[in-house]
Amino acid sequence: MLKSLRRYELTGEANLDVTDIVFDSRQIASIVANGGTPLYVAQRGTQTDGHKYIPQVVEAGGRVVVCEELPTELHSEVTYVKVADSAIALGCMASAFHDTPSRKLKLVGITGTNGKTTTVTLLHRLFTQLGCKCGLLSTIVNKIGEEEVPATHTTPDAVELNGLLARMVDAGCEYCFMEVSSHAVCQHRIAGLHFTGAIFSNITHDHLDFHKTFRNYINAKKAFFDKLPKSAFALTNVDDKNGMVMVQNCKANINTYGLLTDCNFKGVVLDDSFHGLQMRINGREVFFKLCGRFNAYNLLAIYGAAVLLGADEDEVLTQMSLLESASGRFQLIYRKDGATAIVDYAHTPDALENVLSTIRETTNKQTEVITVVGCGGDRDRTKRPEMAAIACKFSNRVVLTSDNPRTEKPEDILNEMLAGVPENKKKTLLVIENRREAIKTACMLLPKDGVLLVAGKGHETYQEINHVRHHFDDTEEVRNCFAQE
Repeated sequence: MLKSLRRYELTGEANLDVTDIVFDSRQIASIVANGGTPLYVAQRGTQTDGHKYIPQVVEAGGRVVVCEELPTELHSEVTYVKVADSAIALGCMASAFHDTPSRKLKLVGITGTNGKTTTVTLLHRLFTQLGCKCGLLSTIVNKIGEEEVPATHTTPDAVELNGLLARMVDAGCEYCFMEVSSHAVCQHRIAGLHFTGAIFSNITHDHLDFHKTFRNYINAKKAFFDKLPKSAFALTNVDDKNGMVMVQNCKANINTYGLLTDCNFKGVVLDDSFHGLQMRINGREVFFKLCGRFNAYNLLAIYGAAVLLGADEDEVLTQMSLLESASGRFQLIYRKDGATAIVDYAHTPDALENVLSTIRETTNKQTEVITVVGCGGDRDRTKRPEMAAIACKFSNRVVLTSDNPRTEKPEDILNEMLAGVPENKKKTLLVIENRREAIKTACMLLPKDGVLLVAGKGHETYQEINHVRHHFDDTEEVRNCFAQE
């Protein structure tokens, strides 16, 4: 594993048979008790510094420590590996520990503010339909072929990530499609991975609680493309104003997709309704079951990636016409009287505007649109008034409610959202903190042939309050309300 590191300083014995790589000091004792030899990586995190736990690691029997700064007292029976960046070292060593599984797969990553989950999910389904065995790493679920593995993060930590890739290789997977979050890039969770291709969807203001500035957020996404090898492909949304910025320093084979600009994979929307999209892609006309211009971009990314991976263009389009949306992404629920509810994960201003614009574009002007929306706690606060303003702009009536408040008070989040509500919309606005009651009220207010959007949580089946996840499913709530009516 030491060979995977570019530079390091070694103190102690190098020839040790490591059985586990960990970055949580609490795992050391149990591994040692079971006869293992764990390698502990001391990382500097946002909440704590792993270096301060090195003494506990040694006391618990840990005999290999990777760190950026050596402790003042060195134990004679412990091997210390000093590196410039522990997070990068963790990724590289985790990859080497599992015999570099990313090089034995065609690994394709997608980054961007919106569209990541839909794109990787549908790429996984598409290549499965094409007869290939594939892996999936997504916000909703991880998959090894069709075996489901629960997902805890958009992009897993380096140890879990390489472990999952190794299991995919062992299971005979040829491809893996994964979401690459900006956090994962900054925290070097993808260090040591070899990508066959990378896709950029779009970028809008989000995660400024972590990145602090929009420029930092852009640079985090761009860093993913900067590190691609020459053998890889980079596929970018040329219609996004930062689409070409992403590939400015990219050594990979650059390709583009879009609706508005000349590009490698050009789409034209011929018709858009709740029933689906009629599109022309590179001269071929196809009907897709997904709807909305935002999904037109997702479909172009999927098509472009499939072609760049060597799949037959006609067969790709045939199989794509059978694809249906990912869970909680523009998920349609119908009421007997003709009313429609849409459950969507839209939790950024841009995503919310995309969904509401699609609703307005695919319905007549008389259709009443009701939106239920909240904002997550302990996340980017700047988007809260924006979310409320966008909901009000496109809706006849808005119900502001709680999302995942986490450790914040729901009323504080709602008050920050209220700052974005225009004066002329306050009469049609409702604030109902309890999300179940908010959805129930909106369903009761929804007229025949009206459209209800429940935004923000999508596929999630929980509501997180003070570190506790309570069962809550927007789709389930809407269906219960519709059944009662």
